[in-house]
Amino acid sequence: MRADVRSALRFLRLPTLALIGIAVFLPGRLELAIRVYALLLSGIALLLVLAALRRAYPPAAALRPPPGRAPVARRPGTLSRLEHVSALGVAGAFDLHHRLRPRLRGVASGLLMARRRVSLDAEPEIARAVLGEETFELVRPDRRPPEDRRARGLPVEDLRRVVESLERV
Repeated sequence: MRADVRSALRFLRLPTLALIGIAVFLPGRLELAIRVYALLLSGIALLLVLAALRRAYPPAAALRPPPGRAPVARRPGTLSRLEHVSALGVAGAFDLHHRLRPRLRGVASGLLMARRRVSLDAEPEIARAVLGEETFELVRPDRRPPEDRRARGLPVEDLRRVVESLERV
């Protein structure tokens, strides 16, 4: 900090001499010269404060990675949305039926068709045997919407078992 103040005082030598010269030779312009000098002093004080702040705080991290470096891997947006829908399905029956269930149904239907050549809609009994009772009850085609829309959704343990049964398909 002392080095900054010394360099600021060295910088102020010429403006101070100019102010003294104006006071001696042009006394009618002294008021304007004092205002300019005060503005110059304020600017230098501001620079001193900024220099002190820059030393007090570490430099900020770059907003973008430098070129040549691989960017940090982010989680896929679809995974984040699926986590959000799963949380809603656990929280409420309405979201379970209208948001999470269609996703689970699509996954179950795709897995059954790709791995077992079984249609969830056309062959419900075979699909029930492959998926298990709990999973089939959640994804069956004729499942009715909940009567109490604000009721609790699917417990986390039940959702875990459903996912595990889908993984086993």
